[in-house]
Amino acid sequence: MIYWVSPSLLTRSKASVSDDQGLIEMLGQNIDYFKSKPAELPKTTILLDNGYHPEKLTQALEEIYPQIMTKIQFELSAKPSKAEKEAKGQSGFVPVAARWVIERSNAWVERCKSLVKNFDRTLARSNAKLKLCFIRLMLKRLATD
Repeated sequence: MIYWVSPSLLTRSKASVSDDQGLIEMLGQNIDYFKSKPAELPKTTILLDNGYHPEKLTQALEEIYPQIMTKIQFELSAKPSKAEKEAKGQSGFVPVAARWVIERSNAWVERCKSLVKNFDRTLARSNAKLKLCFIRLMLKRLATD
């Protein structure tokens, strides 16, 4: 399973909290999930943009739970260089397939007004609303087929 982490997903943190620190806190709060995950299952891949530092994340998370890196892995999202863009005749913003999935999903979430206008006090409540938003989206799409 691959999860994409972007700063917009790290909600409810102060602006002074770095992306790395926000991710460390978020994973730390959910460390029981990783502790209970059987070792024989494939590692969970967490796709990071270039604002994150995998070495720093690994070190901090291993202090919380030393075996965590046997259950997760970090992967930096590819970012096309200027030379790669020029070779393809592209300029400016070029969507990256893996990153585009989360950006598209964020756009879908913005259609759920309760997620955009009302902010919940607990992560569990926000998570439940997010799941309901995507269930609603799937049901609408299934109903049109």
